[in-house]
Amino acid sequence: MPVLDLTPFHWTLAAISALCIGIAKSGFSGIGLVSIMLMARVFPPRESTGIVLPLLIFGDFLAICMFRRQANWAHIRRTLPIAMVGVVVGALLMRSLDDFAFNHIVGGVVLGMIALQCVSRIWPSVFEPCLQTPAFAWFMGSSSGVATMVANAAGPVMTLYLLAVGLPKLEIVSTGAYFFLAINVFKLPFSWWLDLLHGGSLLLDLLLMPAVVIGLITGHRLVALIPQRPFEVLLLVLNAAFAMHFLGLL
Repeated sequence: MPVLDLTPFHWTLAAISALCIGIAKSGFSGIGLVSIMLMARVFPPRESTGIVLPLLIFGDFLAICMFRRQANWAHIRRTLPIAMVGVVVGALLMRSLDDFAFNHIVGGVVLGMIALQCVSRIWPSVFEPCLQTPAFAWFMGSSSGVATMVANAAGPVMTLYLLAVGLPKLEIVSTGAYFFLAINVFKLPFSWWLDLLHGGSLLLDLLLMPAVVIGLITGHRLVALIPQRPFEVLLLVLNAAFAMHFLGLL
């Protein structure tokens, strides 16, 4: 749908999506899935991934400006190279899929991320034997790469990894910001190759950037005010409903 043809309702959904991106970059990573699903209600799911990408890069840059001193570079070095391989795999998958299959993969990816978060909260010890092994870092990094290329949905995967290895809250936010700025910039030529980026999408991104700023500021304040566990449970329920809708179950 061209930018000039958006209805007020669609503009509202797009603005809320951009707002959620900013909130997600402040530490509430689960809400990033809400932004993906909302944007996919305005545009076809494949096209929406290209529209969201520049907003994610902008949000990552702002998050680095806010939290840059807390990054844990050891975990970035462990996961970033294999995540780049995952991006290449995800791009090849997107090149070969039709819209029906793509919709189901997006829904499946989101449900998979939700399942990982639920397992980590119900049985936190399940990951303990493999937390510090290279294999665990490679698996989570490659999963992040594929998920972020196919559906911009790697936030929960990387957050799960950083929580599992025991990083404190600010280190999780800062490390994630550096990791995703690098991986999202790496995705740009692949998104261009897949015809997901064009002048109209970039114009829309420019118009939505103020909402990302507002979301990041709001999220930074919410981190100190809202209990994390109830907030994450609500997000999981919302994301599950959106994913089931993608899969045609709702």
